[in-house]
Amino acid sequence: MRILSFVFNQSERLGAELDGRIVDLNLACQAMLNQRGEPAADRLADALLPADAVGFLRGGKRVLQQARDVIAFVAERPVEERSEYSLEAQQVQRLAPVPNPGKIVCVGRNYHDHVSEMKREVPTIPVIFAKLPNTICAPGEDVPFPRVSDQFDYEAELAVVIGRQGRYIEEDEALDYVAGYTALNDITVRDWQHRTPQWLQGKSFDKTCPMGPVLVTKDEIPDPQQLDIRLWLNDELRQNDNTSRLIFSIPYLISFVSQIMTLEPGDIIATGTPGGVGVAMEPKGFMKVGDRVKVEIEKIGELINGIVEG
Repeated sequence: MRILSFVFNQSERLGAELDGRIVDLNLACQAMLNQRGEPAADRLADALLPADAVGFLRGGKRVLQQARDVIAFVAERPVEERSEYSLEAQQVQRLAPVPNPGKIVCVGRNYHDHVSEMKREVPTIPVIFAKLPNTICAPGEDVPFPRVSDQFDYEAELAVVIGRQGRYIEEDEALDYVAGYTALNDITVRDWQHRTPQWLQGKSFDKTCPMGPVLVTKDEIPDPQQLDIRLWLNDELRQNDNTSRLIFSIPYLISFVSQIMTLEPGDIIATGTPGGVGVAMEPKGFMKVGDRVKVEIEKIGELINGIVEG
């Protein structure tokens, strides 16, 4: 499934892409139960799908299967009967697939070409840092250019969305804790990143973590380490690699992070960026006001954002 969060009629909702439209999963679930003749008063509270991403993920396998049942129900209905729960894409305002993740854990220096271009040693343990909630940015949303720097850089990344609570997770069981995957742009203010040994300053400017356009459930991506990942700045291809070249594998990263902290449904692990970042170019290739940046990951889609005055 291709899951997304969106705003419709000033309400945050959870949907799925189907036949070029967006199905409101909560409303479609109500329609399915009505079709089965189940009176509203007789339904259990958990019979309806949650209308928010974190609630949906906390429901685990039961809710995922229920969502699949709802999609199958909708797919079988005549198009003219779907109007109460099926929307045109332009009717909704997309949000990040998980608009309010509990944690955004990022991994640095995790592609060989990126380590080489930055003139660093290949790490022997993952380099991790965090981005804060203020950085969340929706697909299609504008990113404000910082007033205090001209070193605004992009970083295309595959992001893992956690679907189960876990601590001290074994590497060979790590993918069991994954709900799905999305695209992420770890936008970085380079001079602020490098002014101290800790990277938090340069990684936590407002709206510098675009994510989307959807969360693709893991059953549709059985091997997340065979995905092409690319980034364009305007019409110029800047990053072009494959997740097979990750230094630390996705199962290893999940296991490693879980040794430090409890992972919760909705948490995000950004797995690192390939070579081709602006700071490594000569002359430097930073973003500027008016630019359009596009991250594309195979089987997930395109994450596009504009850069505007901050």
